Order: sequence, then C-alpha cells, then structure tokens
Amino acid sequence: MGLNVGVVGATGAVGRNMLSILNERNVNIKSLRCFASERTAGHLLEWKGKEITVELLTEEVMKESFDYLLFSAGGSVSEKYAAIAAEAGNTVIDNSSTWRMKEGIPLVVPEVNPHVLKNYKGIIANPNCSTIQMVVALAPLQQKYGIKRIVVSTYQAVSGSGHKAIVELGNQLNDPDSIPKVYPKRIAGNCLPHIDVFNENGYTKEELKMVYETQKILEDDTIEVNATTVRVPVFYSHSESVTVTFHRKPDLNEARELLIQAPGVVVMDDPANLEYPTPLMAAGKDDTFVGRLRSDLFDPFTLSMWVVSDNLRKGAATNAVQILEKIEEQKL
Repeated sequence: MGLNVGVVGATGAVGRNMLSILNERNVNIKSLRCFASERTAGHLLEWKGKEITVELLTEEVMKESFDYLLFSAGGSVSEKYAAIAAEAGNTVIDNSSTWRMKEGIPLVVPEVNPHVLKNYKGIIANPNCSTIQMVVALAPLQQKYGIKRIVVSTYQAVSGSGHKAIVELGNQLNDPDSIPKVYPKRIAGNCLPHIDVFNENGYTKEELKMVYETQKILEDDTIEVNATTVRVPVFYSHSESVTVTFHRKPDLNEARELLIQAPGVVVMDDPANLEYPTPLMAAGKDDTFVGRLRSDLFDPFTLSMWVVSDNLRKGAATNAVQILEKIEEQKL
C-alpha cells in the first residue's frame, strides 16, 4: 500500500537530503508531506518530478496519522513536536540531540544495533554525525576484540553548522577580509578546536556527545572515549583519526578483513599507491570509508585508522532513512 511519511524541517540541508535519499533508495511511499516553520512554509520542493508545498508545522498536524515522521528541525522544535507526534501513535526518527541520551529512547545506527528497533514504536534518536561514522567502523572490531579505550580527533566540515557556514567559508575563500559571523574566528585557512559550547571540564558538548553516544550504541559504558573535535575548512564530509585499544590482542590482517566484510564500510587502505579516504571522494556517498589501518608501534593491543563519511548523508539523512528501512524489514 505504501507509507505515509512526513519530513519536519524539510527546507534545511538535512531535510532536503532526506527527500533526495527517500527517492534514491526507492522507499515505498504513498504520501509524502513536508513541514517547516513560518519562515519557509509555503515554499515549493521538488520530489520525484512533482512539486510539494511545504506546510506549516503545528501541534494539530503532528496529531495526524503517519507511518513515519523524519525530524531535522532543531532541538527545541523536536522536544515539543516529536513528543506530540509520538503521543499520537506515530513513529518519529529525530536528528536532533534532544532525545539521544533519554532512557528508553533507542539511539540507532542500523549497521550496529538494529535489534533495539524490534517491536518499538515512538521516538527513535539519530546519533551525532561524528559518532555514527566512528561506530560503523568500530562495531565489527568491538564484537571480535572488545574495545577498552578510544582516542579520536575529528576534522569536521562546515556543512555540519548549516548552510550559513558553507556560505561563510565560500566568502572567506574569495575575500580575505570577510568578517566571521557563524564561527568565532576565521575558518578559511584555519582549524578551530571548538565545536559546540565548552563545559567546565574543558571538553566541548560535541566531544562529550561522542563519549556517551558511543557507549550507548555499543551497549558498553565501560568504553573510555577521549575526543577532540575540530572544525576544518572543508565543505562536506567529516574525517576522523581513531586510535583504539582492545581487551584482546587484534590481528591487523584479520581486522582489515572484518572491516572489508562489515556492512556500510568501504576499506581504502593501500598507502603504497596513495589509496586512502578523503572528504572530497566521500561527499555524496552513503558509506563509511576506512584507511590508514595500522598497528600501534608500542602497544600490541592498539590499532589506528582514518575514517571518513559524508556528514549530511550517512551522518544524518541516510542514517534516518536506513532506520525506517530497517523497521520495515523487521516487520517481514
């Protein structure tokens, strides 16, 4: 019969990607509706060769019946309207940070923990973009060797801050005197070790997301995560340097083979031929790319790797659509 689907925040960068990915993956949709705030309600969006008028997001419309509502409209919007939609019996897949660490709310990466979706109806949280790509790469190694500690440094694209940040980087590349507005300092030709607000312990909110979300998704709160998140002058795709210490001694060749066989992972690891992932080649793709896989020089229980993924797609929109697909698959 097809699904009744709504996209909340449809005019934003992630919302538009959700529409594209629903089309690309040929999700069986009977009715698609788009919602946004007063600022963009009434705009026209194209989907499958047709124009859809963006509707105003209201409490009343969230009480209507949908098979799925995909949210990418910010935390305050999600806190109010996702709760209303779920109370009305709808399944909500939310891209904000609002619900991720709430007890009883599944935090899902379909390649990693799809079992938490079984027979669940309500709000489902989409993890942080930088967390998603890291756990996709680490999950098969966690199953084999058990993870003790992760040290990760991220190199995150400006698209993670929205369209205004993309424009700001473009302006600064063309005009050295362009004044920063989105970021506290110039981003072109620069790196900012500052994503989200700083906490009293010296870590940013983004860094702590990677700590606690990783533990929740991998279902092990003993995993130690030390994260440094950095904004870099790249338009699309996040990169990560990940060093992992395991409980059991890993075999490098076996680990590489586990990653080759892992769902959603593409291994590009041939340094002799300069083959490794980059943000440019990952942009527009849905896989998580892994390269520079190597053993630690001093600790036989430790491996290092380089992980790259498109933050708007697998880091947000694609993961949300894959959650929808996994729920439908589990119904069969």
